[in-house]
Amino acid sequence: MAYIPPHKRNSNGAERPLPTPDKLAPLFKSNVNVRSKSNDKWNSMLIYADRAISKWWAVGLDDDTQFPSSVNLELISLETIEHKIGEKRLALMNSGLATGSEVKWDLPKSPWVYIAENVLEDLIASFDNMRKEMESPKLEELKPNLVARVGKVLFHRSPSVNLESLRENLTTKMLKNWKRSFYTNVPVSYTEKIVNEVVPNIGVDFESEKDMYQVKLADSTTPDSTLLCKCSVKADGKLQLYKVELIQLRNMVVDISIPNKNLDLRLMLNMKRVVTTQTDDEMQSIRNLIDSAITDPDVKGGLRWPLEKTSSGKYNVVGAWHVRAKAYKNQSLRFKVRHADRFDFRTSIGEASWEISLRLKKLVSKLKEETVAVGSVSEMLEENMKFIYHNFLSCESFLT
Repeated sequence: MAYIPPHKRNSNGAERPLPTPDKLAPLFKSNVNVRSKSNDKWNSMLIYADRAISKWWAVGLDDDTQFPSSVNLELISLETIEHKIGEKRLALMNSGLATGSEVKWDLPKSPWVYIAENVLEDLIASFDNMRKEMESPKLEELKPNLVARVGKVLFHRSPSVNLESLRENLTTKMLKNWKRSFYTNVPVSYTEKIVNEVVPNIGVDFESEKDMYQVKLADSTTPDSTLLCKCSVKADGKLQLYKVELIQLRNMVVDISIPNKNLDLRLMLNMKRVVTTQTDDEMQSIRNLIDSAITDPDVKGGLRWPLEKTSSGKYNVVGAWHVRAKAYKNQSLRFKVRHADRFDFRTSIGEASWEISLRLKKLVSKLKEETVAVGSVSEMLEENMKFIYHNFLSCESFLT
């Protein structure tokens, strides 16, 4: 009987002074959430640094804790999440956004100023910790990345919480310690607007367009280690391996709800880890798996493997992505508009999504300087947040 891969089977399926260096260390120690890796069932392959910072807060409120009456916490129906997690998520929704992409609020300071002020201390402290990691001997090449993603913060409600009573007095204090995830799948109409209307007016140049595949491999000798194999496609349709990385290490994740707009913001400081020390046997095992892959547009993730060809040596295929992306850049940042078709072999669940992410490369260069000028970092961070706020957070309502 011919082998049918799982993804082809039928299924039912107020102004503050800038921080000074002497204040950053104790501030860092008191504010971090210590986690070695994510325990979020939504993505079990996320890896966090031992002293990673993970926070959520809302911007654009008259009061630091109280939401306006037009903002409510609503149940969101997303088929992929419900299939994988078995429950619905909650999102902050503003009834005033029903006929537009933004509600004008009279606030004491601009939202991008508020974002920059609240992120600055954690960013500098996290990068200082990352710098120490980069200076120590490692078996891989380490590269820091500061990434902004647009999407929607989703909250994971505790069964003991009564939603109706929560809505009557909704505050940020209630939501602060809830588990959450960040939903990055945006409407295709939004990505078209970015490419056709925003790009021509924001001073960026087209850089490249790529059609590539990513194969995720689990290492049986190191359970927490997942390799990301990046591949192009040769003329004969077979994959060509060009880079092997470890899953990025998250040092800081700040989720920011922006209830006067339809999109929220996630800022992440990650460590990109390019593997450079595989043995010949390890590389041969990896190449065996890549060479066995068959491109197939009819399966989720775009790749399938023949029977008994999903493992080689100590490696097993645990995920496949087909990514088509356009990249744009200017002197300060680089951003991508991409379509990602994913499949997780461990859960037999896949999804396809349109996503936008921005890499703040000039800000990272400033943070990498031997002596960090906090004032310059603050100013650059505020400029980046203003750029993103004005150009990337306006979208029609897309979650119901």
